[in-house]
Amino acid sequence: MIKHASLFSQLIALIDRKKFHELVYQHQSERFAKKFNSWEHFVAMLFCQVAQAKSLREICGGLACCMGKMKHLGVKKAPNKSTLSYANAHRPWEMFQGLFYEMLATCKMAAPGKHKFRFQNKLLSLDSTTISLCLSLFPWAKFRRTKGAVKLHLLLDHDGYMPTYAYISNGKKHDVTIARKVSLSPGSIITMDRAYNDYRLFALWTESGVYFVTRLKSNADYRVVQEFDVPRNRKILSDQLIRFSGAVSRYGYPADTHRLGVCRRRCILRPEIRGGSCSVRKDRCRVHPPVYKRHGSYQGPGRGPWF
Repeated sequence: MIKHASLFSQLIALIDRKKFHELVYQHQSERFAKKFNSWEHFVAMLFCQVAQAKSLREICGGLACCMGKMKHLGVKKAPNKSTLSYANAHRPWEMFQGLFYEMLATCKMAAPGKHKFRFQNKLLSLDSTTISLCLSLFPWAKFRRTKGAVKLHLLLDHDGYMPTYAYISNGKKHDVTIARKVSLSPGSIITMDRAYNDYRLFALWTESGVYFVTRLKSNADYRVVQEFDVPRNRKILSDQLIRFSGAVSRYGYPADTHRLGVCRRRCILRPEIRGGSCSVRKDRCRVHPPVYKRHGSYQGPGRGPWF
């Protein structure tokens, strides 16, 4: 019985060995294998990710330094560099893909389902990040003249905060191009930043019954169709039904949509505030900052509106 296990051993213990061997039998990953089995292969590659090893030498050398402490991991000895290299080149990767989805299903079941803010519809967030790479080591990932990069596009499900869609592209790929490939169920709510501002994409989501929340461009041309009452003592400054009047926007998204003006500054409620009106000077009040009208859109100083 192991009373004091390492963190790496506790991470390995989360893997169901029975399901792992079922995947090995399903994909025949140990066909023609003699000594280096699939479990030892998996432990070596997981050690590569956790230890952030950059080469086969670091993987094999790091495992060799733990001799005598790998018995509880199910590994007899550290693999040789040639053995690990041959396994990476010839063993089927579909086995590791199946193991990933098995662990993803386990994490979704263990993730908390209750949140402070609950929505009747499924809430999703779409965003991307650029990962810098060395251009001399990765010449295929050319991004700038002397820089290399890839872009990770991720769709996050707020029910457990687990990713539901991930796509890695070159650094020059536009975010809207990948957003068109994402399949969303009707009735879901997707939030994103202004990088995904595309009127044809918004029209496609509207026809599919998908709700979207994003920021409006500062130069968007629209007209107000209807004004709605806003709740008192809240951060919502305006609630409008708008219709785009620009040539491109009106052709891409001909339907009406809601526009909300939200105060994003930290609000401090004061006794002199009554019913949304404030007796303090507008340039000093932190609850109701000044609102300006610029190019047909309301926005505070240096702040864009919420859409």
